[in-house]
Amino acid sequence: MIIELKLLLLIMAANSAPVLANDLFRDRFTAPIDAGRKFFDGYPLFGASKTWRGAFSACVLTPIAAWVLGLELVIGLAFAAAAMAGDLLSSFIKRRLNRPVSSKAIGVDQIPEALLPLLVVQSHYALGIMSIAGIVMAFTLIEITVSPLLWKLGLRKRPY
Repeated sequence: MIIELKLLLLIMAANSAPVLANDLFRDRFTAPIDAGRKFFDGYPLFGASKTWRGAFSACVLTPIAAWVLGLELVIGLAFAAAAMAGDLLSSFIKRRLNRPVSSKAIGVDQIPEALLPLLVVQSHYALGIMSIAGIVMAFTLIEITVSPLLWKLGLRKRPY
């Protein structure tokens, strides 16, 4: 399996882990990362949907996925941490734009959480700009098309 496909699968694992953890744990362990703090603009820093449970689940599941794909566990952990940082960045941007928690923002929702982990492993895998751009675009397209299906199956709260 080519490395670009493996990295795309890792992005999907990292971003699926919080959704799976939500289904598994429901209302337990839902402490928000921002602890309800607000930024100087009066809006939440990230919002209540960004929880320690979600970040922790990504940091557990992604190294396992990396190992299954034949990659190093530490790569999976670094990848998960960067994907969650990208997800937090997305939420931070959306709060500054006064977008509601869990609102749809194509591009803002997908690019940071795919791009940051790829930048973390770029030199390790000698990824070129075209490989990175292709993986980010593939993740964005998959996310946009698969999310409505997951919603219909009851695996997501919203169709996006």
